[in-house]
Amino acid sequence: MQALKEILITEATEHEFKSDLEVRRPKSWLKTVSAFANSIGGTIYFGVDDTGTAVGLGDVKLAAAKISELINARIAPLPDFTLTPHRIDDKADILALRIMRGETPPYYYSADGSLIAYIRIGDESIRATPHQLSELARRGKNLTFDSMPTDYKVSDLTFSFFNAAFKRIKKIILTEKDYISFGLCKTDGTLTYAGLMFSDECPLLQSRVFCTHWDGLDKSGGVDDAVDDKEFEGDIISQLMSSHEFIKMNSKVRWKKMSDHRINKPDYADRAVFEALANALMHRDYSVIGSEVHVDMFDNRLEIYSPGGMPDGRLIQTLDIENVASTRRNPIISEIFHRLDFVERRGSGLKKIRNETSYLYGYTDDFAPTFESAQTAFHVRFRNMNYVPVEVGADVPAQLINHATNHATDHASNHDAVHGIELNERHEQLLKFCSEPKSRDEILEFLGLANRGHLRDAYLKPLLVAEKLRLTIPEKPQSNNQKYVRILDSQRR
Repeated sequence: MQALKEILITEATEHEFKSDLEVRRPKSWLKTVSAFANSIGGTIYFGVDDTGTAVGLGDVKLAAAKISELINARIAPLPDFTLTPHRIDDKADILALRIMRGETPPYYYSADGSLIAYIRIGDESIRATPHQLSELARRGKNLTFDSMPTDYKVSDLTFSFFNAAFKRIKKIILTEKDYISFGLCKTDGTLTYAGLMFSDECPLLQSRVFCTHWDGLDKSGGVDDAVDDKEFEGDIISQLMSSHEFIKMNSKVRWKKMSDHRINKPDYADRAVFEALANALMHRDYSVIGSEVHVDMFDNRLEIYSPGGMPDGRLIQTLDIENVASTRRNPIISEIFHRLDFVERRGSGLKKIRNETSYLYGYTDDFAPTFESAQTAFHVRFRNMNYVPVEVGADVPAQLINHATNHATDHASNHDAVHGIELNERHEQLLKFCSEPKSRDEILEFLGLANRGHLRDAYLKPLLVAEKLRLTIPEKPQSNNQKYVRILDSQRR
């Protein structure tokens, strides 16, 4: 006997609940058998409703026999599975159908003369697309896209950037034997897709990186549509280095002068950004035609998009980043990036991205990078550490203020000039008043002011930019509940 809470969790990628065994409509659960076998495996609990409450089955032994019969008749090839009965709270009998991740996908659901393969995305079992079927078929043959042969020979292309990287970083001069051992070509000199992507003249149109620095907070544009944009193609080592350089050139490093040293304040953690770019190029789905890696920079954030979700169908936003196992969609590319010390091999990339960001001056959990995946995409988002969400009037666009603050220099004194405004004794009085959060109306009354525009431009904006005052609701600068509070020296790093 076992308590329900010891067996079940909420319905998720690896679990599904069925209140009863639908014999007349078996597709409702057999498609999940196909999806689990094609993805990461999972368990269907019969006799449990959608809320996770055990309602029980009438005859567990009969249900188990019928489940086995239907799987044998409707799923091909036959996946490995187990059936385990459980009695919950001494009254409800349920049945756990555990389906193992299959070694020979695709696994099809067969009915009415048609074969349909399903995959697991989040908590849904969905029909596999032709592209996903091809990926499943490669897995069934123990192949990956980057290991498949092409129509090109080593002699058809050049590898100057690839060779130079190994000579510079590892002090190694490569030969064709090394290309074979790396998996870049076959013994007859035929290049694999990985070899093609490390060549100088890589002809794969989807092997590109598009970088854009947008003006404002979205792609609709601010004063201008875009500040800068570049397209990088050719070998993926150059793509990695060039896109990394693009981000560095389009971001800023502010600094704060202390009594005996200077604190650098970059917009983003450089090592975290490099890791995210390397992951995007390593783990993207290169079999997707007509899609590229995209780097989009906005005033307040940096986004990196790569085609292809998690290889096992799980959603990264539902997982614990500290314990995500390494799954390599392109093992040859991943191994070479590791050899060149671009990345580690322990599946710690996402954790490293977060850790490196956490070392930045002024970091709080609000600035933690976020990861999101879908069926066909993976996104990494960084928040700009130096972006100041200020309340502005219609005549002063927010992107102009932040463009100016990117070039501002911070100092320790309360008498610095920010946007031509000297921080004076009145500012110091306001800071003392805001030792506890104060609303705008409270501040107006304290200073004896009537003009909100003057309060904004002469007091709030300078103190926000100088990081002596902060918003209590930074993500909603226009909120009616917004208040302002002093940043104490002890809160600075």
